[in-house]
Amino acid sequence: MRDVLRVPGGRRIDLTAYDASAVPAGPADKAAGLAATAALAPRLADLQERLYAASTAGDRRRILLVLQGMDTSGKGGTVKHVIGPFNPSGCRIRAFKAPTLEEQSHPFLWRIMQALPRPGEIGIFDRSHYEDVLIARVRELVPRSQLDRRYGQINRFEQSLAEDGVTIVKVFLHISYEAQRGRLLERLDNPAKHWKFNVGDIEERALWPAYREAYEIALERCATDEAPWYLVPADRKWYRNWAISKLLLEHLEALDPAYPPGDFDVDECRRRLLAT
Repeated sequence: MRDVLRVPGGRRIDLTAYDASAVPAGPADKAAGLAATAALAPRLADLQERLYAASTAGDRRRILLVLQGMDTSGKGGTVKHVIGPFNPSGCRIRAFKAPTLEEQSHPFLWRIMQALPRPGEIGIFDRSHYEDVLIARVRELVPRSQLDRRYGQINRFEQSLAEDGVTIVKVFLHISYEAQRGRLLERLDNPAKHWKFNVGDIEERALWPAYREAYEIALERCATDEAPWYLVPADRKWYRNWAISKLLLEHLEALDPAYPPGDFDVDECRRRLLAT
């Protein structure tokens, strides 16, 4: 799936050319997708445990899953369904909202650095440092010259993470304008979901073209060998969940973490234990 979903770097991205309801590879329907996602869980859990165990012997490797997408694209849903097989003690999950007064007093990457996964952990960002070149661009929150410098800062930051053992998996959840309307209507129609509805989401829809352009620029300028972007069609929730689970599995398998050997005499310890 890494090859199928990877966004090509170095050239202009046109998101209108990507079908948000597509099933580019993998299960063909919802039933098969749910079954396939469930089948990945044991292997994901095993590899996560190995990654965590390896860190106790000095292995600094870890994974950072970055989730970006328009409102209702499924960032929270991905965290709920995809991270399920993992041991929570080995995960570090952070949802980035509007910056606090303290965060505003620091460079824009400061709050990101406070939330990075530690060796052996899987970190999940619901939104990320990319908000500072997305909403900041659309809402013109910073001067354009400062905004343009941020793409380079992000690339250098992500390269430094990769050099320090972080495998960065950046996922753009690609939802259509029509699917977003449907999900917002579902929230309005269900009182139990009113807490998730924000009146401002209606106003934000008027800025859809501007957000699309901001994402296109970010995908183009920040797709690197160290930290590529993956575009996941997100209109079908079941496919979104399977595709991201598969992406995580492929990256974990590439790391191939191993349980560290014991630093003690197994036979001697067994003899002593049996004697108690």
